[in-house]
Amino acid sequence: MNAQVHSVDFALEPDDNERLAELCGQFDAHLHQLEQRLGVEINSRGNRFRIIGESEAVERARGILEGLYRETASEKLTPEKIHLSLHGSGGAGPGDTAPDEGAGVVIKTPGGMITPRGRNQKHYLHSILQHDLNFGIGPAGTGKTFLAVACAVQALEQEKVSRLVLVRPAVEAGERLGFLPGDMTQKVDPYLRPLYDALYEMLGIDKVARLIERNIIEVAPLAFMRGRSLNDAFIILDEGQNTTVEQMKMFLTRIGFGSTAVVTGDITQIDLPKHTESGLRQVIDVLKDSKGISFSFFSSQDVVRHPLVQRIINAYENHDRSERGAS
Repeated sequence: MNAQVHSVDFALEPDDNERLAELCGQFDAHLHQLEQRLGVEINSRGNRFRIIGESEAVERARGILEGLYRETASEKLTPEKIHLSLHGSGGAGPGDTAPDEGAGVVIKTPGGMITPRGRNQKHYLHSILQHDLNFGIGPAGTGKTFLAVACAVQALEQEKVSRLVLVRPAVEAGERLGFLPGDMTQKVDPYLRPLYDALYEMLGIDKVARLIERNIIEVAPLAFMRGRSLNDAFIILDEGQNTTVEQMKMFLTRIGFGSTAVVTGDITQIDLPKHTESGLRQVIDVLKDSKGISFSFFSSQDVVRHPLVQRIINAYENHDRSERGAS
């Protein structure tokens, strides 16, 4: 049964030809991007617009157009901004879950305000603020690590924790650590670069260097966590899919009083040796019913990078399903 077609007519104010041209894009490229993603038809004449399609998609398209038009008062629009607006408007696709949990959550860092885009990011931030142990699981580009670091920085700035501990397993994705030049710190630094990049953006390079020197921020490979107990800390384990079952258990038992821990990872990109079970994949089954622990799952619909990344992830997922079905 076909969904009922709905249309809406509205005008954007003020009637400004330059801003309207910016909104529509060259040869209406921005409007075509919205049409393709939302499955609607958008017609315009001057500042008057008509949108045709399913009721929910029409209302969503109108909201996005009105929001983007407000942005044209102060900045240029790009395909990336429109892509992000689609996520920020909610209902980005089947990956979206939960109603309005986390609505209104904003993270404050010295580098600026960070607002979640889409329902899954809102749920993720809400969960981190409410639980002591949190898992963010999904493909690259969904903001798992960046948002976790943002929460950690906010907690440090608000003196809710006394230090940040940022951890990654130094698993070799085709390279051999032993053949890399330098000492152990220099060998593992490339694996920790995404964590450094997020910290630099939120705190600035000089401040991060000072906090690392004072051991208020500790960035370390997972192996360095054994035997420790971390109190009053915000702990992030990034690339958790590359932990073994034993390493995951070891990490989780490092959590001390007054601490918050976030584990991020993508169980479709495991670099462990063959026949070695991923600790992140196993922990989903082990802890899924435990109180005080949250799981946030992301899909390709939540990717906030170039739209092509979504299509690449979907293509790989479809290919994997086909291979499993054939075997």
